[in-house]
Amino acid sequence: MIELLKIIARHLTIDMYNCKTKKLSDTELLQNTLRDKLKDSGFSILKFDAQAMEEGHFAIMALLGEGHLTIHAYTELKYVAADVFLCNQDAEPERVFKALRSFFKPDKTKTTYLKRGDFGTVKDMKPKIKTKVAPLRRIHNTGARVIRLLAHRKNQQSR
Repeated sequence: MIELLKIIARHLTIDMYNCKTKKLSDTELLQNTLRDKLKDSGFSILKFDAQAMEEGHFAIMALLGEGHLTIHAYTELKYVAADVFLCNQDAEPERVFKALRSFFKPDKTKTTYLKRGDFGTVKDMKPKIKTKVAPLRRIHNTGARVIRLLAHRKNQQSR
């Protein structure tokens, strides 16, 4: 009989849209803040590195005693992608996510949670995806929908 793996890690991927540009372009502030947030959250940093990939794109990697964190920031797009992998079935990668969200202040986030190593059933392997829209962005989106609806009605009436 084959023994099924249990959850050996929690993996969280984060997409942050329309982040505040001033913070995106200040890589030194981001590195210092990230180090502090990780330490404050109880993570032990083994190695920390930041690298400019190309104009307007930089990456940060933190190797932790508990896993790793990678961040790719695209200043021109106001977009940040992060990957949090914590090697413990009871880990809480959401703590890192909350710190990143409070730093970048995105209008919209999309998170995908994965349990790594759990091969029990197909349902267990399916990622959980959550999208969160900031209140001001939600108001803006609703207003835009109302305007489109009114314009569509006006076009229908004028025919």
